[in-house]
Order: sequence, then structure tokens, then C-alpha cells
Amino acid sequence: MAMHQIVNHEDWLETRKRFLAKEKEFTRLRDELSRERRELPWERIDKDYVFEGEHGRETLADLFGKHSQLIVYHFMYAPDWEIGCRACSFWADNFNGIIPHLNQRDVSMVAISRGPLHKLQEQARKFGWTFKWVSSASSDFNFDYGVSFPPPSDEHDGSPYNYGSMTVKGPEMPGVSAFIKQGDEIYHTYSTYGRGVDMFNTAYHYLDIAPKGRDEDELPYPMAWLKHRIAYEA
Repeated sequence: MAMHQIVNHEDWLETRKRFLAKEKEFTRLRDELSRERRELPWERIDKDYVFEGEHGRETLADLFGKHSQLIVYHFMYAPDWEIGCRACSFWADNFNGIIPHLNQRDVSMVAISRGPLHKLQEQARKFGWTFKWVSSASSDFNFDYGVSFPPPSDEHDGSPYNYGSMTVKGPEMPGVSAFIKQGDEIYHTYSTYGRGVDMFNTAYHYLDIAPKGRDEDELPYPMAWLKHRIAYEA
């Protein structure tokens, strides 16, 4: 780590107060962005999606439980994989404790993957996860919501991702989607992909205030350091 500027307490405090003004402005801008996000139009869900969960087949409406709002984490787990994506697993390590708080604000949360249910359940057992995780293997849900893709072929060399801002050649990518249920109608209200998923990882936010930050600049690619949590113990 390069030598950093060292100052006395008075100078440190003065610099910190100046930076606080920027942080406050960022917070106000984030609040405004969140308000505008909530005002985006909705789209009605007219397609029937069925998932496989712990208690059998469940519809999209079933995933809401007793709440009117639903957050879906699109967990990367292709059917032929033996374990879910390590980055998605990193995000999922944040889920267990927050779900009761989400429930208090009329929100259910579920992870959805194309992997078969028995594989999802085995990983959840190994990682100590108790959040709801269902398989969409028998539906088009992942493809319709832009997180699963057909393999490249003569007709196409990769698939559009994140509203066409990227092209990917792999079978899975991450995302987060929001839905609301009003009576018998379900509406899709929001989805975010790529770096848009960044804000949902609590650990990264703590790293961002650490002196060295995420410390990924010298790595071959961001998150090259990352392992499945249980692999650190090996």
C-alpha cells in the first residue's frame, strides 16, 4: 500500500467535514433516484410460471406468500453445474438475516435458479442458508427475465444482457427483479443487472470504506480473490 498523507486531528476533521458535504449530496441524489425508480411504469405478467420448491410446484403468485411485494434474486446456477456461482453465493450470504425485516415491510424474497431443486437444496444445506430458493428448470422464467441464455451458435455469437448494453456468451448472468401483486394481477416493476446488483452486497459496502477498498485493481479481474465461503475454511 502506497504511503498516504498523514495529518493532525484538526486537519483530518476539516477534510472529513468537507467530504461529508459530498456524501450528503450523494445521499440526496440516491433518495431522488429511488423515488424515480418507484415511479417507473409497471408491466402486467400474463404468462404462467411454475417453479419447484420444497413443498412441490409453486406459481409466481405463490412466491409472494402473504405479502403483496416480491423481490427475486436471479441466482446463477445452470442445470448441469454442480454448485452455484461463487459470486451469487457471496451475495446470498447476505440474505438469511434480512428477510424477516423485509417481511415487516410487506416484502417476500426468493432466489430463483435453473438448477434442479435437489442441487439447490444441497448447497443451501452446506452453506447454512434458510432463505427460500426455488428451481425454474421447467419454465421460461430465467430466459424471459434476461438472466439465462442459449449457447452461441451459427446464428448468434453471444446474447444481449443488461438491456442490450453487454453481450455474454455464458449460460447464466445475475440480476434482481421486483414484482407486486394486486388482487389476482401480478406486475413486474423493476429489474437490474450487472453492476446494478452491486448495491445489494453488504460486504462490498463495508469494503468500500476500508482503507484499501475492494483492493481488486491489481487482480486479473474483479473478484478473482473470491471463493465459496466454505472453501476459505479448506
